Amino acid sequence: MMKKLWRFPLLCRALLGLGVVAACAAPPAFAAYPDRPVKVLVGFSAGGTTDIAARIIAAELTKSLGQSFVVENRAGASSNLATAQAQAAAPDGYTLLVFAVTSAINQTLFKNLKFDITTDFEPVANFFLSPNLLVVNPSLPIKNVKELVEYAKKNPGKLAFASAGTGGSTHMAGELFKIQAGVDMLHVPYKGSAPALQDLIAGQVQLSFDNMPSALPHARAGKLRALAVTSRERSPSAPDIPTVAEAGYPEYAVSAWFGMLAPKGTPSDIVMKLNAAVNKALAEPSVRQKLDQMGAIPSPMTPAEFGRFVKAETDMWGKAVRASGATSE
Repeated sequence: MMKKLWRFPLLCRALLGLGVVAACAAPPAFAAYPDRPVKVLVGFSAGGTTDIAARIIAAELTKSLGQSFVVENRAGASSNLATAQAQAAAPDGYTLLVFAVTSAINQTLFKNLKFDITTDFEPVANFFLSPNLLVVNPSLPIKNVKELVEYAKKNPGKLAFASAGTGGSTHMAGELFKIQAGVDMLHVPYKGSAPALQDLIAGQVQLSFDNMPSALPHARAGKLRALAVTSRERSPSAPDIPTVAEAGYPEYAVSAWFGMLAPKGTPSDIVMKLNAAVNKALAEPSVRQKLDQMGAIPSPMTPAEFGRFVKAETDMWGKAVRASGATSE
């Protein structure tokens, strides 16, 4: 008991000695938060864009908040395993989830989910937005989207596109392209962008609509050939790469986003402290430089703004999934 009293300010210790207890209630939990390492769950394998985002932000939170933010990869079920683990965690700020647009898609794609990201979590912060990048193995005799469509139509079912998992933006971007371009391609899902890109570079699959942060470095290194970005406008980080829309598909537009959730019931003061720390990190010149190199655009939001954003994205992708007929158990 005496050890705990020494944590109180001097005035409070004096007042306690006089029996004035109410004035010296213990300081709120968030004031000392965090006082031990924080677990940051990621639903994909190491090396993918969600993992990259988590590690960049976790490193900054470790510096600014004085405790280790430790990234743990729990790949599987298109990130649903990690999300379920985060939902079941204590709402004390010591287990967080870094998630992506994939989770908004999953809400409609998967029929037996035990959680809802719009109601079963506390929105913490958005990190950044990023278009996907249409990349092909350099061995293919394809230099642009027009040539890709022509090749696919001459070889129906022979092109395989890799994704970071069924139902994610890297998958749905490919399905949307198939519909709008009128081509037949095989979808090959992986447990994250890293293994998908590894097989693409090795020639096991022929193309991918991967998140720009994980795909662009390989394209710049010459290991992959970039054909187009999936956003409506060209990316400021790679202005030389045209959009899919420019190739004759004006309605085509897909962008990914990445952010952080906490278990439902996490104290609002802790949520706000994390939000402020994330937004501070996004303003750091070194972080902005890393994101620019990856083709990502910092997009800070308040928790309330991020909650509304996630709900709108979940509704929008729900309509797209239902229209495509895609489903998963």
